Amino acid sequence: WIVFYRHSLHYDLVSIPASPDFTVMSKHKLEAAKEYARTHEIDIPALRKERNAQKGRKRQKTEPADEDAATLVTALGEKPAEKPWRNKQRTLVFCSRGTGTRYRHMMEDVRMLMPHSKKDVKYDTKHNLYDINEICELKSCNNCVYFEVRKKFDCYMWVSRTPNGPSCKFYLTNIHTMLELKLMGNALKGSRPILMFDANFDSAPHWQLLKELFTQTFGTPKGHPDSKPFIDHMMSFFIVDNHIWFRHYQIAEVGGDGKGKGKEPQLIEIGPRFVMEPIRMFSGSFGGPTLWQSETFVSPNEARSNERRSQADKYVKRIAAKKRRDDKIADINDMPSYGLDDVFA
Repeated sequence: WIVFYRHSLHYDLVSIPASPDFTVMSKHKLEAAKEYARTHEIDIPALRKERNAQKGRKRQKTEPADEDAATLVTALGEKPAEKPWRNKQRTLVFCSRGTGTRYRHMMEDVRMLMPHSKKDVKYDTKHNLYDINEICELKSCNNCVYFEVRKKFDCYMWVSRTPNGPSCKFYLTNIHTMLELKLMGNALKGSRPILMFDANFDSAPHWQLLKELFTQTFGTPKGHPDSKPFIDHMMSFFIVDNHIWFRHYQIAEVGGDGKGKGKEPQLIEIGPRFVMEPIRMFSGSFGGPTLWQSETFVSPNEARSNERRSQADKYVKRIAAKKRRDDKIADINDMPSYGLDDVFA
């Protein structure tokens, strides 16, 4: 009972030191402890049973309903220890098999813009895209940017919120990588970006949904371990002719005096740059019911077919013009005689 008494009562009241070795305690200190228990009418056996019951009982871990640590206090009136930050925002960025050099470099540029991104090997199958949700689950990612290249020329980009959606499919054009542009802008790798959206994103419901999807996908979470604690670049999204133009700028301070006063912020383009044409939006991740579909999109196959057809029409028109010319010359040579051939004979 001495062990239990040491953990249950305050030794400072009887001047008993809290030593782990109870055998070295002097006899008068043990007598003082017994006298303190008898004076305050403490039932040592009952307290021992209660103590053993508390030790054997499993403690249930309950999470507080309010997550604000500033308003929570423990039973001792102390502020609870803050939980370590957990990364809840991850984006998987990868591509399909058969991706060319330009598209692969552009994918690497997009990865460098997002410190919360993860990578994976190239995806082989081009028909069943639902398996990408399982890959995201294995990588603990709740967002996905998938570059699908077909016929080595046509690049499509999927932006999805896994595993429940929504998702959107884009057709990429006017792609220029950072190494190709060689612009003057520069930013610290891993710093958090500012996302700037055109005012047209609030003009229609499908644009509003795309704005939220881009915010959750490209926005770096606050306090991410791989992010830097300041902001020096900006991602811009503009809507022109039902196309989304992506630009990446550095936020630099120029001008002012030599003491650092009077400087004004200026945007310097870094790259990459590309244009996204939305094709279709789905309620699920990589499929599901269609929420919105573009009425102006023309597939690359159809565009190439129309171009070949126009070239074929040029040939047909040229042959028809040549035939008309030959017929006209033949008509000139076959002019009728008016009986005046022998006038100057």
